[in-house]
Amino acid sequence: MRNSLFLLTALCLAGCSGDKAPKPRPAALVEAAPIATADFADTLDAVGTALANEQVILSAPVTERVTSINFADGGYVAKGQVIATMAIAQEQAELAAAQAQALQAGQQLQRVQALKARGFATAALLDQQLALANAAKASADQSRAAISDRVIRAPFGGWVSLRTVSPGAIVTAGTAIATVSDISRIKLDFTVPETRLSTIRAGQAIRAVSAAWPDRPFTGTIATIDPVIDPATRAVRVRAILPNPDRALKPGMLLTVNVVSRQRRSLALPELAVIGDGEEQFVFVVEDRKVKRVKVDTGIRQNGLVEILGGVKAGQMVVTDGVVKLSDGAPVRLAGDKPAPSPKSAG
Repeated sequence: MRNSLFLLTALCLAGCSGDKAPKPRPAALVEAAPIATADFADTLDAVGTALANEQVILSAPVTERVTSINFADGGYVAKGQVIATMAIAQEQAELAAAQAQALQAGQQLQRVQALKARGFATAALLDQQLALANAAKASADQSRAAISDRVIRAPFGGWVSLRTVSPGAIVTAGTAIATVSDISRIKLDFTVPETRLSTIRAGQAIRAVSAAWPDRPFTGTIATIDPVIDPATRAVRVRAILPNPDRALKPGMLLTVNVVSRQRRSLALPELAVIGDGEEQFVFVVEDRKVKRVKVDTGIRQNGLVEILGGVKAGQMVVTDGVVKLSDGAPVRLAGDKPAPSPKSAG
């Protein structure tokens, strides 16, 4: 009986003491692609205000009655077109009187000159008559200027604002008659931090988007950079010019500005291919169906890509998807590889 128990125990121990060989870890299935190049650009974002190319508020120069308004609300006026006319009857009468005096003084001057040539008039008399003729001419010119001031003209072609004055109204000096705006192109003013001043220059292309037209970008160029930096904000004012042939942009609009400062072509990888470890960045390079963890220097991120400045070379195969399940030296299977034969099929 004891021998039987001893034999049974020995057989159990022998069976339990056999070590099973550990199964090899299967290769991870990943996606990989060769390192290629892509276009990158340093960009600067800002917010700007749209201004008219030219804009002026035409006001009444004197206190007078408005006799006519010669523009339609929001209509276009050409350069020199009469916008409004004020009462000029009194000034016209004064001009007629001044012209008559100037004519009489001119005729009298001719007589004195003839007498002086024959020796019957003194030089003092001639000078006196010349002064009278000039004074009469100046009086006529003054009347003409008074009439001109009461005829308000557009200094340049543009679109006028909504009318707020009607014919027959008596307006005081300085009262706004109309606002004329040339919006065939738009001046876009925005500010750039002092630290980014070296990235902009005159003639540089910009892209602007308005909330009124979110799906329509407007392009233009930087025209002027203010030579003075604001000491309070440490920023410089920049002015760009945007073509506006269809008048979609209006003065006073707020636009988001994007300035492309430096364009280049660099190595690029998808963002999922680059893993961060503290302040360092790594990628997994595929070599002989194994991965190698390689440190890389990165630049900017743009359009889902990361700029690669160093650490790898163009053409190397890099894991682009599945990096979370990898470690340095781990075997991998690439998407598209044929599956390995199973033991049963091999048998």
